[in-house]
Amino acid sequence: MVGNEEKVIVLDFGGQYNQLIARCVRECNVYAEVHPYTMSLDEIRKMAPKGIIFTGGPNSVYEDASPHYDRAVLELGIPVLGICYGSQLMAYMLGGKVTTAPVSEYGRTKVTVDTSSKLLHGIDEETDVWMSHTDYIEEVPDGFRITSHSAVCPVAAMEDPIRKLYATQFHPEVTHTREGKKIISNFVYTICGCAGNWKIDSFVDEKIRQIRETVGDRKALCALSGGVDSSVAAVLMSKAIAKNLTCVFVDHGLLRKDEGDQVEAVFGPSGNYDLNFIRVNAADRFYEKLAGVEEPEQKRKIIGEEFIRVFEEEAKKIGAVDYLVQGTIYPDVIESGLGKSAVIKSHHNVGGLPDCVDFQEIIEPLRMLFKDEVRRAGKELGLPDSLVRRQPFPGPGLGVRIVGEVTADKVRMVQEADAIFREEVDRADLKERPGQYFAALSNMRSVGVMGDFRTYDYAVVLRAVNTTDFMTAECCEIPFEVQQTCMRRIINEVKGVNRVMFDLTSKPPGTIELE
Repeated sequence: MVGNEEKVIVLDFGGQYNQLIARCVRECNVYAEVHPYTMSLDEIRKMAPKGIIFTGGPNSVYEDASPHYDRAVLELGIPVLGICYGSQLMAYMLGGKVTTAPVSEYGRTKVTVDTSSKLLHGIDEETDVWMSHTDYIEEVPDGFRITSHSAVCPVAAMEDPIRKLYATQFHPEVTHTREGKKIISNFVYTICGCAGNWKIDSFVDEKIRQIRETVGDRKALCALSGGVDSSVAAVLMSKAIAKNLTCVFVDHGLLRKDEGDQVEAVFGPSGNYDLNFIRVNAADRFYEKLAGVEEPEQKRKIIGEEFIRVFEEEAKKIGAVDYLVQGTIYPDVIESGLGKSAVIKSHHNVGGLPDCVDFQEIIEPLRMLFKDEVRRAGKELGLPDSLVRRQPFPGPGLGVRIVGEVTADKVRMVQEADAIFREEVDRADLKERPGQYFAALSNMRSVGVMGDFRTYDYAVVLRAVNTTDFMTAECCEIPFEVQQTCMRRIINEVKGVNRVMFDLTSKPPGTIELE
């Protein structure tokens, strides 16, 4: 929680889109927090939320092991919106009938809408939504009316406005639901009566105050990668504790081409920021640890643990350090499977910490923010656009953009290919710049012909996606002539590569990174 402002609680029942719900609420300038379904009724009363949202989840409500909740939450007089599993749980708790659907619905679906509903007011009578369910509500509870249906789902939405209870079988929080933001806005403003007075500047001011109170005159060590998240975290910390902050930049040899020097130019002695800056060149150390390792999660854990070991060593050199600062953000948390959601991948900031860490506490000042909110916080803190708008880069770096074993030679290949791809995309006059675009190195080798010689080299994979939240993403269309230019340059200029491919996969079902 960041203060006493109005808030909406999102109760997490284990789905993968839970953070998106909070993000959609925050886009309405209303603060939202995600809590596990194990949160007690007394805790909810104490927080006094303006609204409660039940998330989706992978379970069936009629299974004994499925997550349920105290029915009394529906009797508090606080508006409740159930989404997917949350809608089925609401129906189940109130005496409706939930059963296995004769036909499952997955993906974009057309629904018919009763626009007299407060929740669905202002959207088209027929609209596209995102469905993902095997069960459905066959009979609504007493007092409810059906407000939407699809060709095979009789209850795509239902409501009991007297008790302020609303539910959608579909997911309004995902971008594939065409008018989903309007639905969330209707719930937050019309139904919950929120004023919409939460802004990112209030978060920045409150977070600086909290850090000052927590850290006091003690010292903190910040893991500075030069990416958006760690840079905003570093400047936020420096605003709070000034010279008590030391930023350690670990060049693990897995950065983009020339990135280490660029980071030092921005944050080092010749830069514009009043920070204690230390650069550690540790490429050989990381390569040695990664030798022979192919499994993605093991690579993430190794890189994350080695990061901590380097920080421990630097902390001992500079004296007593009480806090370790990390640029963890909300998507890191959800995709690392903390709480009750299914694990997609671990992240070294949240899921790969060693058992023993020589710091009193870890501070994650951005843990409650999404990527777009981090960028807005950076602007509020006065960071330049060139840094705030920088492309995201995974904590494990090129370790998860090289499929299979990581070697110095493979790092060179992907660095050079990536630099060419980014250069050509930046040079092209695109109507819309991709949200993220990079080159990765596959573990596939194939036969090629270069001049009069036979080659047996690696394939580079180019990836470009459009996304606002990094929880969902669509492949970005790169003009064919740009792709061809990239292909020719990479094959001609990058030794060890003889094939270039383009990844069309969206998220879901894929992830943005290859590993």
